[in-house]
Formats: sequence, structure tokens, C-alpha cells
Amino acid sequence: IEKKVEEILKPVIENAGYILDQVLYLKEDGNKFLRIVIDKNEVVTLDDCVEVTKIINPILDEADLIDEQYILDVCSKEKGSE
Repeated sequence: IEKKVEEILKPVIENAGYILDQVLYLKEDGNKFLRIVIDKNEVVTLDDCVEVTKIINPILDEADLIDEQYILDVCSKEKGSE
């Protein structure tokens, strides 16, 4: 799943001026998360994460790669590397 999501989202995220650092599909506290870790040349802000979420959410819905319910989490590289 992670590889397919990366293939679909990487060009879109890069076109928006960001770097797709990592795609993680994991389970935490009983919830499934699709974590998209982004980076850019400057500091990634919360607004950046919201913008990328708005861009990729309809693409993920249309691609329908994941059958089960999950939480989409777009975060910066700093959070993703903890």
C-alpha cells in the first residue's frame, strides 16, 4: 500500500512545492493511520500540512487503495522521525 500511495502522491506533492519524505501505513492505539511525511526547503508549518491534506485527500478517495477505515495524517519530517 505504501509504495502505491507514494507513486500516486509524489508527483502531486512535488508539483505543490513539497518533498514527499515518507509514506507509512500503520496501526496505533487500535486506529489505522496513513501518515504522509512532507518536507520542503523551509520549515514545514501546520498550514503546509493542511494544504497538502486538501490536495491529496480527493486523490486518495478516487484511487480507493485502502479498503478499511484509516486516518490521514500529513505531518512534517520532524514529527515523522521521532
